[in-house]
Amino acid sequence: MADQDQDKSQKTEDATPKRLEEALKKGQVAKSQEINHFFMLISITFVILFFSNNFLKNIGEIIIPFLESPHNIASDPGNILRVSKEIGIKLIAVISIPIVFFVLAALMGNFIQHKPVFTSEQIKPKLNKISLIAGAKRLFSPRSLVEFSKSLAKLFIIGGVIILVVWPERKILSQMMTVESSQLFSIIKFSTLKIFLSVVIIMFFLAIADFSFQKYEYLKNLKMSKQDIKDENKQSEGDPQIKARIRSLRAERSRQRMISSVPNADVIITNPTHYAVALEYEGSKMEAPTLIAKGKNKIAEKIREIANENNIPIVENPPLARGIFSTVEIGQEVPPEHYKAVAEVIGYVMKVKGESARRKFQAKKNN
Repeated sequence: MADQDQDKSQKTEDATPKRLEEALKKGQVAKSQEINHFFMLISITFVILFFSNNFLKNIGEIIIPFLESPHNIASDPGNILRVSKEIGIKLIAVISIPIVFFVLAALMGNFIQHKPVFTSEQIKPKLNKISLIAGAKRLFSPRSLVEFSKSLAKLFIIGGVIILVVWPERKILSQMMTVESSQLFSIIKFSTLKIFLSVVIIMFFLAIADFSFQKYEYLKNLKMSKQDIKDENKQSEGDPQIKARIRSLRAERSRQRMISSVPNADVIITNPTHYAVALEYEGSKMEAPTLIAKGKNKIAEKIREIANENNIPIVENPPLARGIFSTVEIGQEVPPEHYKAVAEVIGYVMKVKGESARRKFQAKKNN
């Protein structure tokens, strides 16, 4: 018991949307029976108000002949069968409309509290449902005591309201047996309608109060501890360590792809040792040189090594190298603010390449 109390005291956080969704899938919803009772009373009041005349008329047609002239009813089997058939048809006609309203009221009472829930969780066989010990615990649990107290309070409140409504009409009600049948039905209708309207008003406030209480208890029972939320986040989003490892692998693959593109560069601009950026430029296809690789420290060193292996010109220009490294992403063209500096570098590289080509051609010619 102490462990349970301690566990409950740790559940201080509101339920997450995932926890609420899981509870809904299990059929666990905030539900007040008083809401259902309220809508049922409304349907009964509606039937009394709009259909009672026809209801009482049909009932009267069935009962009055037996009360006023029972001696005129033939007792032979054929007549009894005919009368029974007529009574059955009239009863079906009489109760069909109220039944429709009662069913609609029951559905409305549920739908107004929560969206429709279709789950097999509630009908699955569970041992605690048939366990005598578990049943006794539920019977004498604090929740059962609260529900019993609520029912008792509701009984006293509604009983008191009915007494307050009926007491002023006690003289009229005491004379019911002495009035004609037509007046009797009017008295019954008026008194019944008055009682139900009064109870409906009381039930409206009781239903709101009970639903608020049930909603509070529902959310309270679904509260989570900080550890519960952490565990849920791990399940939903994955373990942070695993996610970090995945990010590391993706970054490594990205670096490998970048390094593999360095041989396509036309020039490498360096810091000279801390930063290195590799630019590719094809005048017929690009408006400006494109950054195909960049790095600092060890990656910068690797870029320089590959450049030396592939005879790619390396130009030292610390401000330009740092500027491109900080402002340009892989695959992007050099922005306009670097055009002048890059143009000078490209021009220098082209000049160097031209002189190198000229010297090679001259040496070949001399040979």
